[in-house]
Amino acid sequence: MNKTVLDLWVGLFVIAGFAALLFLALKVGSTSAVSASNSYEVVARFDNIGGLKPRAPVKSAGVVVGRVADIRFDNETFEAAVTLRLDKRYAFPKDTSAGIMTSGLLGEQYVGLEAGGDSEALKDKDRILITQDAVVLENLIGQFIYGKAQEGAPQ
Repeated sequence: MNKTVLDLWVGLFVIAGFAALLFLALKVGSTSAVSASNSYEVVARFDNIGGLKPRAPVKSAGVVVGRVADIRFDNETFEAAVTLRLDKRYAFPKDTSAGIMTSGLLGEQYVGLEAGGDSEALKDKDRILITQDAVVLENLIGQFIYGKAQEGAPQ
């Protein structure tokens, strides 16, 4: 009798553990989703988006204000067109700038917004004109090595 009671408690504990893991996985997977009815979309064009992915956060001053809705390649301008879905609670000026940032040294990439000073706000389907591409670590290392090689070259 003692063994069956112990087995029952262990089984309940394991089931509770799996339920907690499932809850956490679902919670992390849908963090601060922005619904289509409470949001507006703007487009930003970049020459290089690095490892940016759809559903990546859009942050301003460290606060998540939206998500990346879509990323597509424009065959005419040869740029990446990134559609940002922003929460309607946050109205950004028309001269807002967007940059692709990285959390930490090798962390996730996100879009960072810096508000400008224009009195008119961005509306649905507007375009952010001022953008900053992702910093690619390989390019920085190549520029550093090339610069050092130029310093040592005879004049």
